[in-house]
Amino acid sequence: MIKNLFFAAGEGKHRVQLQATVTGEGIIISLFGGEKPHVGAVVLSIPRPSLADPGRLSCTSTVVPRLGHKDDEIAKPLAEELAKASGQPVVVVAGLHVERAQAEDINLLVENSRQAMQQLLNNLKFYLKINTNFR
Repeated sequence: MIKNLFFAAGEGKHRVQLQATVTGEGIIISLFGGEKPHVGAVVLSIPRPSLADPGRLSCTSTVVPRLGHKDDEIAKPLAEELAKASGQPVVVVAGLHVERAQAEDINLLVENSRQAMQQLLNNLKFYLKINTNFR
């Protein structure tokens, strides 16, 4: 099974687009937005039993940021939450950029990324048994 899903949140230079490819053994996310979408970071999160509480899922993540980019700060929490919620390996490729971004711009990009992820989680509940409350 391969299912492609598309979601978006925000407007103008703060618009974020999320594409998810759901496979039988993992989920691939492309998260782009702002004025200059690009490849800024890649994160792979693999779910595993928590070391503190084996009854809960945690994950191990590998983060590869592009030099001078901070897209991993958005990509890593999204990848980890989706891996824990779905119980599947997750790859997130992210690139969001607003020229001369101020704190408000960054906050809007982060919030819109979270909204797009919540839309994905709400939709995935029909395909996978997952926790649909994204933090």
